[in-house]
Amino acid sequence: MITVCLNGHPRIGHELRCRQCNEPFEIIPEKKFTENIDKNFDYVSDWVTLGEVQTPIVRINDNLSFKLDYFSPTYSYKDRGARNLISYMYSKRKELNIGKINEDSSGNAGSSIAAYGARAGFETSIYVPSNANPKKLNQIESYGAHIIKVNGSRDHVQEEGENAPGFYASHILNPEFRDGIRTLAYEIFLQVKMPDNIFVPISAGTLLSGLYSGLMHLYNSGEITKLPVIVGVQPENISPLCSLVNGNKYNPDNNLSSIADALVSKRPLLMKYMVRIMENGNMCIPVSENEIIKARKDLALKGFYTEYSSATVFAAYEKYRPEGSSLLVLTGNGLKN
Repeated sequence: MITVCLNGHPRIGHELRCRQCNEPFEIIPEKKFTENIDKNFDYVSDWVTLGEVQTPIVRINDNLSFKLDYFSPTYSYKDRGARNLISYMYSKRKELNIGKINEDSSGNAGSSIAAYGARAGFETSIYVPSNANPKKLNQIESYGAHIIKVNGSRDHVQEEGENAPGFYASHILNPEFRDGIRTLAYEIFLQVKMPDNIFVPISAGTLLSGLYSGLMHLYNSGEITKLPVIVGVQPENISPLCSLVNGNKYNPDNNLSSIADALVSKRPLLMKYMVRIMENGNMCIPVSENEIIKARKDLALKGFYTEYSSATVFAAYEKYRPEGSSLLVLTGNGLKN
C-alpha cells in the first residue's frame, strides 16, 4: 500500500492532512486483488468484527438491481469503513497510544464508530450537530458512547471533534475509513456481472471515493476490463458536487436542509477528490425533496425500507434511466428515520 495526498505527497506518520498542501490522503493498493477480501488490507493485523456479512443483491428486472448495504451490523454501509478504521487503530493501539477516540457525525458514521469502538474496548465520544436525528443519537448512546452536541454549522462540529483530547477517528479524514469501503466494489464483482452503472448517494464523499478505489483496484488487477459509470446522487437543496460538475450555481450558505439528513455536507472536505472521480467518466444527479419522498414510498411498496438518504438513488434512477444495467446501493435502513 502507498498513502499519498491528491498532489502525490507521501503521508508522514499518522497525519490527516498533508503538511505541504493541506489535502487529505488516500490509500492506493499495490498488490493484485485477491478474493480473500481481508488480505487486500495488509496494514491491518488484528480485525475487529461484529459479524459482518456479504450484503445481498436483489435483481428487480433485467436492467435493475439493488445492493442492500443496510444488512450491516449498525444498519448502514458505514460499517465497511468503521470496521477497517477501528481494526487499523486496534492493530496500532500501543504504537499510537489509543484509548479514547473522538468522531464527529450527523448519525450513521457515529453509530458505526461507536459500535466498533465499543467492540475494540475504546472509550468513544461522538460530536454531533445540535439538531441531529434523535433516533440516530439513541443508537449511538446504546453502544455506550458519549454524545456531545455542538451548536453551529457542520464545520463547527468537525472542529470540536478534531480538537478534543484523544485520537481523532474521523470517517472523512482518516484514509483507512474510506479505504474500507473498497469492499463494496469487491462484493459486487464477486456476486454478479459488473453492472454498467452504479448509483450511490453522496455527501462527504467517503462512499464515492471508496467505491471508486475498489473498482480501480479490480481494473488495475485485470479482473474487469471496463469501469462502470458511477452515478452520484445529491439532494437539490444540498448539492455542492452536482452543482459544480454540472455547471450550476450553488450557495453553501443557503440555509436549506433536506429530508435526506445523512446528505448534509455543504462544504465537503473531499471535494477535489470527488471532482477528479467525476471527471473520469462518472456523473452526478440532483433530486428534489418531493422526488426523494416519493422514491422512499415506492421502494417500501416493493419491500425495501430505506432511509430517505438511501432513497435518493432510486429517485435519480427513475429520473435518469440510463442505458444498460444499473445497480443501486441502498445504504441505510429505514428504521433510522
